[in-house]
Amino acid sequence: MSNQNSSGIPLRPLGRTGVDVTAICFGGYHLGLVEDDNEAIHLARQAIDAGITFLDNAWEYHDGRSEELMGRAIEGRRDEVFLMTKVCTHGRDRRVAMRQLEDSLRRLRTDYLDLWQVHEVVYDNEPEMHFAKGGVIEALDQAKREGKVRFVGFTGHKSPALHLKMLSYDYPFDACQLPLNCFDASFRSFEQQVLPELQRRGVAAIGMKSLGGEGNMALAGAVTAEEALRYAMSLPVATIVSGMESLEVLRQNLSVARDFAPMSDDEMRRLRERCAALAGDGRFEHYKTTAKYEGPIGRQQHGFPSQAELEA
Repeated sequence: MSNQNSSGIPLRPLGRTGVDVTAICFGGYHLGLVEDDNEAIHLARQAIDAGITFLDNAWEYHDGRSEELMGRAIEGRRDEVFLMTKVCTHGRDRRVAMRQLEDSLRRLRTDYLDLWQVHEVVYDNEPEMHFAKGGVIEALDQAKREGKVRFVGFTGHKSPALHLKMLSYDYPFDACQLPLNCFDASFRSFEQQVLPELQRRGVAAIGMKSLGGEGNMALAGAVTAEEALRYAMSLPVATIVSGMESLEVLRQNLSVARDFAPMSDDEMRRLRERCAALAGDGRFEHYKTTAKYEGPIGRQQHGFPSQAELEA
């Protein structure tokens, strides 16, 4: 299934790009949850030192703080990492996207990105807006022409139908980020509906939310963190994005990655069956059933109240 880097982390092909990436990716959102800047920078550097060299981020994470911290962490080490961030237009045009790209490059202290993805396709009208004349897809093309971006993709967590709609435009995406876990398999499933289409097209699958985004499935005792991560890594994915806001979580993920052996088809089936009864109402996948995970920029663009306003 994969070879390994010198740190024992499995390496996998990023779709048809010809590039190999680490099978586990350091999540940028959770980096911004670390309150002390120096601790956050140290954590990211520890991950790189340990062999996790695929780094995730997005323009809007913590109002840019996540990108700024990551930029400080990789300063002088840019050639050691595969750097991904996301453009957060949520329907706005190419010019907004290109301004965000310049923000991201400045914060990340680099002159190019390895992967730039359209962030959080979660509203029903967004695919049409993204592909409209002057939309964000034109920015992806421009960024590649200008040598500021090597590869492009899109992400989302709401609906398999939206992912399939994005793919229906037959744009040559290099990558696609989607929720994949042992509960998703039985509920509005990206694994069942989208993953086969990515494989058919040669688009690299980037998994996320292996523990449901907040780890609730493990906290409830429904599955262990190791089982959940190992299941996701056993799917036909290039990498799994994992939030690591502490050295403890980093070490836990490193242990799973370094000792990784793919689950057999039978093991995966038994785990899906074990989880199916709790999967049916979406209790561990609120990003599919509620607006809780929709980012503030997207909510604002589509005229919805922020989470803070809803909770007030």
